[in-house]
Amino acid sequence: MFAFTHSPAFPSAHARPALQSLPAPHPVPRWKRPLDLTLVILGLLAIWPLLLAIAVAVRLSGPGPVFFVQTRIGRGGVPFGIIKFRSMHADAEARRAALLAQSDREGLCFKARKDPRITPVGRVLRRLSLDELPQIFNVLRGEMSLVGPRPALPEEVRAYPASAMERLAVLPGITGLWQVSGRAEVGFDDMVRMDVAYARDGRLSNDLSILARTARAVLSGRGAY
Repeated sequence: MFAFTHSPAFPSAHARPALQSLPAPHPVPRWKRPLDLTLVILGLLAIWPLLLAIAVAVRLSGPGPVFFVQTRIGRGGVPFGIIKFRSMHADAEARRAALLAQSDREGLCFKARKDPRITPVGRVLRRLSLDELPQIFNVLRGEMSLVGPRPALPEEVRAYPASAMERLAVLPGITGLWQVSGRAEVGFDDMVRMDVAYARDGRLSNDLSILARTARAVLSGRGAY
């Protein structure tokens, strides 16, 4: 029932892509891992019935596995498999290239408001960002943090301008500064500016502020598609 499907977007989860001007990773603040683990463990205890209900809904939504694992680029340019609830039809990755011209988002990151690959259940999950919940397991594994730049696809990173490479100096996150500032309505250049500012900040108060703003951003649905 709880099968996984893997995206073919990058051939190996262990091979590092050729990246230009990769900055040295920033030190991880000492408070960050304890905060992540505390909040994730408390969250799991609170929401496991919701996770189970979503898994059942996704399984009943049509052919395909419950979870979708896609290669993304993390801190220091290291690839890892990001885990999501499947929100698209099983052949979504094969159809992606044909839809790139229909992106409603400015810049490198593809986003389409009326993406035909998304299932009805998936639209609800995306509207409320519930498809992202399994990434708490990426946090437990140390591949992500609760707060940080969203991890990009390998092909997006290969196309990054030099100004965007500092996004890779810190742990990627489930939520971040640009997500609470409009999500997909934020253009690529503004996203980079916000993420680089976050990467250079390193304060606990900044993470706590973003976490507090995340609930409001999710409930508003702004930029979620």
